[in-house]
Amino acid sequence: MVAGMTIDTQQPAARTPRTTPMAAPTVTATSAAAAPTLIRLEHINAFYGQKQALFDVNLDIPDNTVTAFIGASGCGKSTLLRCLNRMNDTIPSARVEGAIRMDGTDINSPAIDPVQVRTRIGMVFQKPNPFPMSIYDNIAYGPRTHKLHGSKADLDELVEKSLRRAALWDEVKDRLNKSGLGLSGGQQQRLVIARTLAVSPAVILMDEPCSALDPIATAHIEALIDQLREHTCIVIVTHSMAQAARVSQRTAFFHMGKLIESGPTDQIFTMPKLDQTQDYITGRFG
Repeated sequence: MVAGMTIDTQQPAARTPRTTPMAAPTVTATSAAAAPTLIRLEHINAFYGQKQALFDVNLDIPDNTVTAFIGASGCGKSTLLRCLNRMNDTIPSARVEGAIRMDGTDINSPAIDPVQVRTRIGMVFQKPNPFPMSIYDNIAYGPRTHKLHGSKADLDELVEKSLRRAALWDEVKDRLNKSGLGLSGGQQQRLVIARTLAVSPAVILMDEPCSALDPIATAHIEALIDQLREHTCIVIVTHSMAQAARVSQRTAFFHMGKLIESGPTDQIFTMPKLDQTQDYITGRFG
């Protein structure tokens, strides 16, 4: 099945060409080849108490690809991201309906341990959140908790490998016993990514991972995302159209809890099918 969605018949009509189109962000990300679907969302509805936050979302998320969720604040992007690793389970008033299938298994099934789901589907938040412990222990925490290592030498190797994959090893190799809280903001975010990588997740969710960082740190994180997607499925929520265009191969546009349009990033940014998508991409609303 081709990644994407069936557009609701209540959504706006197909876009007609404009006589004076506004310029969209330059798309520099390479379009994804036909990657296999890793996660399939089927009729996802999400509620916080009586308030419905997501409405009948259907979407395929391919492996080895960066998928960007875009849309105005409050449109449901972060809610959907939290649905993908059952973080909404921690909110008493939250309720999710529908199926989220990973490798064919519905992760919302009561028989599935949410802790195991979060091991396979890691998350990086908007603000870097290293643990108040050493750089080494930040990385070793997950493998120790889940008993994913053997000897001390094995753990040392895993810590180094994770830091190297996060492009942080050369900057911290001589101070592994120092607190992770002493790193710069960009380094802390890469430390958190390394901590996530240490348990070998199949998917990494990123909720505005660069919003608190300066342009140089942002460039480091974006370069890292591009490297990681060769072996990992990445889903990123971003309010930056330029960032979505730079780092993603697929984009999904949300508005008021509904998935309006999804597809290859270059198509969404240059030839969207719907006026509503075009208006958001070009800054007419949102």
